Amino acid sequence: QVQLVESGGGLVQPGGSLRLSCAASGSILSINAMGWYRQAPGKQRELVARIFSGGRTTYADSVKGRFTISRDNAKNTVYLQMNSLKSEDTAVYYCKTERLWVASGVGDYWGQGTQVTVSS
Repeated sequence: QVQLVESGGGLVQPGGSLRLSCAASGSILSINAMGWYRQAPGKQRELVARIFSGGRTTYADSVKGRFTISRDNAKNTVYLQMNSLKSEDTAVYYCKTERLWVASGVGDYWGQGTQVTVSS
């Protein structure tokens, strides 16, 4: 069974930094893409950043230049370094793996979410 465990959320002042981590566990053969999404109260979940197995990355326009996504393929872990945080970054952040292969097949998986609050 595949599990995604997130960590690193919390309360930070505007202009501050946080680093989120998400570790995927289970009998994983490979993961095509790993990403971070977020959902603010009353809003739809949106893509923040995604990184593919070869290292290619994509970012939402709103976080370009402030957030950096990275992954450790050996540990099946993805990170999101968030700098220059703004109040509008406040949301629940979710980790997602896309086309994660195990012996029985392939699928997409979500983490449980971690709260990020940017406030003075």
